[in-house]
Amino acid sequence: MNSIPSTSYSIHFNDRCYKELNTYLETSNFSKIFILVDSNTHIHCLPKFLANIQVEMALEIIEMEAGEIHKTLDTCTQIWHSLSDLDGDRKSLIINLGGGVVTDLGGFVASTFKRGVSFVNVPTSLLAMVDASVGGKTGVDLGTIKNQIGVINFSDMVLVDPSFLETLPKEEMRSGLAEMLKHGLIKNADYWNRLCDLKELNISDLEGLIHESITLKNEVVKRDPNEQGERKQLNYGHTLGHAIESYCLDNDQLKTLLHGEAIAAGMIMEGYLSHKTCGLSETELIQIKNTFKTIYGSVDFSENDKSSIFELLKYDKKNSHGQIKYALLESIGSCLVDVIVEDYLIDEAFKYYAS
Repeated sequence: MNSIPSTSYSIHFNDRCYKELNTYLETSNFSKIFILVDSNTHIHCLPKFLANIQVEMALEIIEMEAGEIHKTLDTCTQIWHSLSDLDGDRKSLIINLGGGVVTDLGGFVASTFKRGVSFVNVPTSLLAMVDASVGGKTGVDLGTIKNQIGVINFSDMVLVDPSFLETLPKEEMRSGLAEMLKHGLIKNADYWNRLCDLKELNISDLEGLIHESITLKNEVVKRDPNEQGERKQLNYGHTLGHAIESYCLDNDQLKTLLHGEAIAAGMIMEGYLSHKTCGLSETELIQIKNTFKTIYGSVDFSENDKSSIFELLKYDKKNSHGQIKYALLESIGSCLVDVIVEDYLIDEAFKYYAS
């Protein structure tokens, strides 16, 4: 599988990952190499990763707790202290081995420690492979508000080894699939249709689709690395989806949703907004709704839930001048950005989602 060149780094696949990494480690003269893992990837992924790399110096393993609730500045502080205690310096390397929480947070830790050290992302979840580890977005949550603190800073390379997915629960696979479906919705109707026909998440079948999904996202990022225009399309489903995810994370009465589960709900609702404001056809809206409902089911939101979620929309990172701005579909495969919608349509979108 061919490597994908990006803005200042490349994304490598399968066995090529380890050849490229070993060459990079041999030629870069790092003073220290740290591997950031969480409590899951420490057990399930680190042994295989270590078996494939060749390096003379000792490696320092830093472990964080697994889960979105640990994607915080407190966790960053603990890791910064560990790096300092272990004599990390400006010539250190941090390898982030994990899902989206590890690559997001690890990238932010690396970008800020000593004003910036090199880092490599090794995504181990489907979500991290197709989305979180690619594109240079790093950061942490502020309380339960998603990704409020962070920087855009690119890793030195991204290594995608789909065999790590063999350790992943089915619900985590479904979570990553939501971002792949989003890539089709905003950029490629044919890709969307092929994913809709995918009955089982078989890893061997997925490899080519993962490569294609990363290619779609990477082309957008290369044209707009700092999210001034086109890259905002990648936020389709995320304005409402992130608000839903944050609300469920902080509400004991509702099930905590994985990122993809929340974004799936957001994509149905924002599909409705697209139909009302941007010309998305009713036929395509129904297809979007049926696809996501079939894969992800539904969440029941009370009136109080809806009003609280609406309040969270003001924290969305695309907003400016007090206005909530959406990425919405003209049609499957075509997306507009900076769309402003009337408040009453949000309530209608929730009702459409529930129907």
